Amino acid sequence: MQIERAAEAFAAHLERVRRLSPATVRAYRSDLADLADAVGDLELAGIDIEHLRDWLWRATKRGDARSTLARRTSSARSFFAWAHDEGLVPADPSLRLVTPKRGRTLPQVATADAMRDALDALTAAAAEGDPIALRDHAALELLYGAGIRVSELCGLDIGDVDLDRGTARVLGKGSKERVVPFGAPASRALGAYLTRARPALRERAKRGAAGGDPEPSDRALLLGARGGRLGPRAVYDLVARTIGPAVGSSSVGPHALRHSAATHLLDGGADLRAVQEMLGHASLGTTQIYTHVSSERLRQSYRLAHPRA
Repeated sequence: MQIERAAEAFAAHLERVRRLSPATVRAYRSDLADLADAVGDLELAGIDIEHLRDWLWRATKRGDARSTLARRTSSARSFFAWAHDEGLVPADPSLRLVTPKRGRTLPQVATADAMRDALDALTAAAAEGDPIALRDHAALELLYGAGIRVSELCGLDIGDVDLDRGTARVLGKGSKERVVPFGAPASRALGAYLTRARPALRERAKRGAAGGDPEPSDRALLLGARGGRLGPRAVYDLVARTIGPAVGSSSVGPHALRHSAATHLLDGGADLRAVQEMLGHASLGTTQIYTHVSSERLRQSYRLAHPRA
């Protein structure tokens, strides 16, 4: 069997049996397509450890990041373990494949003062009453206030948010549901959006639907300019435009607000496990990266301020 056919069967297994997210399945497909390109017409059963090592070596030579190499190694090991269980290969060639160590990179984080200034500017823009400005303000206050992912933000329905209690019910990775808190600024921004902006966006969308646009969404919390559910691409553009200067990068994405929220919580003395639960991390080790960010900021302050530094 050719690797392409086996990879399609494996992707179906990931979707139907393991119920992995579409994004995760796409990553597996991409990695296995790259492997198929590297081995050419070689049959699946003919692939051995040297072929896999040569594949990773080629990726290293073309400059792939360590994180990409580690993911591709993991993809190959999962794929060949499945293929062996299915009887498609006589032995698993990936058992001796070593996972490259990931390089530790600290996430982009804005200072608390920079975040306050950026959000204050959004508050002032929203005070003018423009529906898009009100929506943008609510979206970014919720991203930062609750530390949620952009997919979780865009997937929120109206019934998922409780303004009185200051909580949102989000669907995270692996379809795991959790309830996250948000503060008074996010609650005020959401309240203003729901009363003053969302009805206007729906009405604007209804007029557009008469001209062939899609019908506006009844359930989605955050609406796009055409009335459908707000998409991740629009949030990326919004963050780059409004938060990018605070982080010092025009390529910054929504995850920077999540990084900033976690770091500021730890800076303020929050418990690490509480932050882990809020962020929805399966492993405490994932959350611990933010302790390194806090420590690095402390070292920078020390070097600047201590007379014996």
